[in-house]
Amino acid sequence: MKISNYLRAFFSLLLISLGFFAGVSWKNSDNSEVPKDTTETVSPAAPTATPSNLPSTREALPRKGLTKEEGATIRLFEEASPSVCFITTSNLRRDYFNRNATEVPSGSGSGFVWDKKGHIVTNYHVIQRADRAKVSMSDQTVWDAKLVGIAPDKDLAVLRIEAPAKDLQPIPVGTSEDLKVGQSVYAIGNPFGLDYTLTTGIVSALGREIQSVSGIPIRDAIQTDAAINPGNSGGPLLDSSGRLIGVNTSIYSPSGASAGIGFSIPSDIVSWVVPELIEFGELKRPTIGIQLAPPNTARRLNLEGVLVIGVIKDSAAERAGIQPTYRDRSGRIRIGDVIVALNGEKVKSQNDLFLALEKYEAGDQVNITVRRVEEEKEVELALTLDPPNN
Repeated sequence: MKISNYLRAFFSLLLISLGFFAGVSWKNSDNSEVPKDTTETVSPAAPTATPSNLPSTREALPRKGLTKEEGATIRLFEEASPSVCFITTSNLRRDYFNRNATEVPSGSGSGFVWDKKGHIVTNYHVIQRADRAKVSMSDQTVWDAKLVGIAPDKDLAVLRIEAPAKDLQPIPVGTSEDLKVGQSVYAIGNPFGLDYTLTTGIVSALGREIQSVSGIPIRDAIQTDAAINPGNSGGPLLDSSGRLIGVNTSIYSPSGASAGIGFSIPSDIVSWVVPELIEFGELKRPTIGIQLAPPNTARRLNLEGVLVIGVIKDSAAERAGIQPTYRDRSGRIRIGDVIVALNGEKVKSQNDLFLALEKYEAGDQVNITVRRVEEEKEVELALTLDPPNN
């Protein structure tokens, strides 16, 4: 009985073993039928230093041409820049011990050629307090400049150089009275000493009032957003035809650099001031022959208008009967006539009177309204020219 049990166990074990080896043999036969991957891994060859293997540069596209506006701006700059110059000023300093003079740079600005005689127009504040000035032209020549005339009230000055007439290109002068807000303008100058710089913009506003060096306002100034920086002062403001419509004079900026608001003296003022500076060396206003009280005197007396403190002998004012301020026998001050209008235009200050007189010439008849005591009177007189200051 025991023998038969052992036999059954032996045969069971034998069957299990045969089954295991048969399974392993079948698995191996399946694997042998799968083809081996005979692909070889090839490492890439190092690139050779040939031009075809170098990074390719991108070719620049050819320019197809300038726009009409660009072409016009370029032509304007090329035609106008020979008329613009660079002005440098200096002062002489003497050594206290040996009295040797040393020339010290004091400032710079821009200017432009006015005529073939070598007259150069710039701002008064560019050459103010300078002992010497040099003018650099577009052809790189440098000339010593002589001061011809100044008009601090208009911030204008005229210099003269001895350059040959054939080398001078006067700038065409236009008019400023027909300017429109929004029209294009172009400023050429030497900002920060960078010679011949062009900036563009538009007329931002008209009829502005700016303060001159002397304190008398310059009326009808042109406001522009064309960048005007230190060094642009005295340079031309041009219209799209390349004509002078203004002289760049100042900027409005807390930092002193361009902040989008610049001002120019209108060419209509320049057109009559410059010839007078060339002829007389100063601005010649027509006069009525009176001496004016200082502005603080009129304010202290609470007077609105211009107080007459003196009348020049044999003047138009004396002939017209204008009364001066004087002291009576008891020492009391007797207030004279107070000018309150000229040809119907109100006069509230000396500046108003100066600016009103600019509209007339010597010989013109004007009606002057004066306040005498408590009533107003009107007198008529002929304007005369200021005598030369020499």
